[in-house]
Amino acid sequence: MNPKKWTLSLICVSLVALSSTQAFAHCQIPSRIFDDEARFAALAEHVTTIEKSIKQIKELSAAEKQNLNQIVRWVNNKEEHANQFTEIVTYYFLAQRIKPVDPSDKKAVAKYQGQLKLLHEMIVHAMKCKQSTDLEHCAKLRSLIEAFEASYFGPRKHSHDGHSHTH
Repeated sequence: MNPKKWTLSLICVSLVALSSTQAFAHCQIPSRIFDDEARFAALAEHVTTIEKSIKQIKELSAAEKQNLNQIVRWVNNKEEHANQFTEIVTYYFLAQRIKPVDPSDKKAVAKYQGQLKLLHEMIVHAMKCKQSTDLEHCAKLRSLIEAFEASYFGPRKHSHDGHSHTH
């Protein structure tokens, strides 16, 4: 192999290696292995972590003697979890789970459009969590997760002490 091709190959391999720093929320190989409830739990956990990061950033920033290293670490943590949240929404729900529907089925179209709107709002508020330390975005994410989960699963039956009811 000539030196120019070898150098170009090395650069390409290096760029690929450097650009793949984190795994996706779920592989995109059609394995048919899905755990929707685990993804909803992960979304909620990411919001809790973002919220804790914001509180720590505010607390450390208000301290008389600021520890900038710790502030930076909490900012990075907040951003990482906002990115992971967005990956689940994008690569798991939008790319794999929410499917286009028959346009003549008005009820299905309304549900589909509602779910797309909720997922889009989640992405926007995750981005706003990255851009600010406003806890309102965490609260909004929690309500969006709840609304999307209700839309996604529909009414669920729960059993308490032998008595079944629908939520």
